[in-house]
Amino acid sequence: MLLTMVSTGLAGVVLERVAYRTLRGAPRLSLLITAVGASFAIEYGMRAATGPDPRVYPVRLSGTSIEVFGARLTLQQLALIGVALVLMVGLNLLVTRTREGRAMRAIALDPRTSALMGIDVNAVISRTFFLGSALAGAAGVMAGAYYGKIDFLMGFLIGLKAFTAAVIGGIGNIPGTMLGGLVLGLLESFGTYWLGGEWRDVFAFGVLILFLTVRPTGLLGERVTERV
Repeated sequence: MLLTMVSTGLAGVVLERVAYRTLRGAPRLSLLITAVGASFAIEYGMRAATGPDPRVYPVRLSGTSIEVFGARLTLQQLALIGVALVLMVGLNLLVTRTREGRAMRAIALDPRTSALMGIDVNAVISRTFFLGSALAGAAGVMAGAYYGKIDFLMGFLIGLKAFTAAVIGGIGNIPGTMLGGLVLGLLESFGTYWLGGEWRDVFAFGVLILFLTVRPTGLLGERVTERV
């Protein structure tokens, strides 16, 4: 996992330098289109390099199941939950309690003023891309270990679910995103029980549309007025 995090983190830094830095002052729509194009380039680049067929993941966690508060969980599920908790708590502490995190939050609010205050905007954004890409690599390792297989499109649906969790919890709010992920998981479980497994993704993205319509700021998000 550590090797994967370093590799994907460095790939994220390269992507930021090639695809994003030159568009730093461009409209947000340009950045959104670039993000979509970069994701397809990476996914289908991997398809061209490794082929379209899924592959068996070499790491497979196994173990007997145990009962926790009435729910039956396997040891692999508990291990993945533990790793995810460590990563989430570490990320939250980094963003909220460190100087680097303060620089990230300042740039997110106003990059021009942050530069005038002495913050190296390009360096902080590069490190942020490294961090986000490294965490994505960790998520890929955990997904492969849990499902036992990998393919070039495995991150597409996971990414959509992550975006849905962020919307439910509140964009830009790390604890809210964690809460959104738990809420989404519970909603999917209940939706699967009521409607059947084939409706799981439909139910999840229906909740996304509902939140975007009724409460776009999410559960813990706040409305922010932009000052010109």
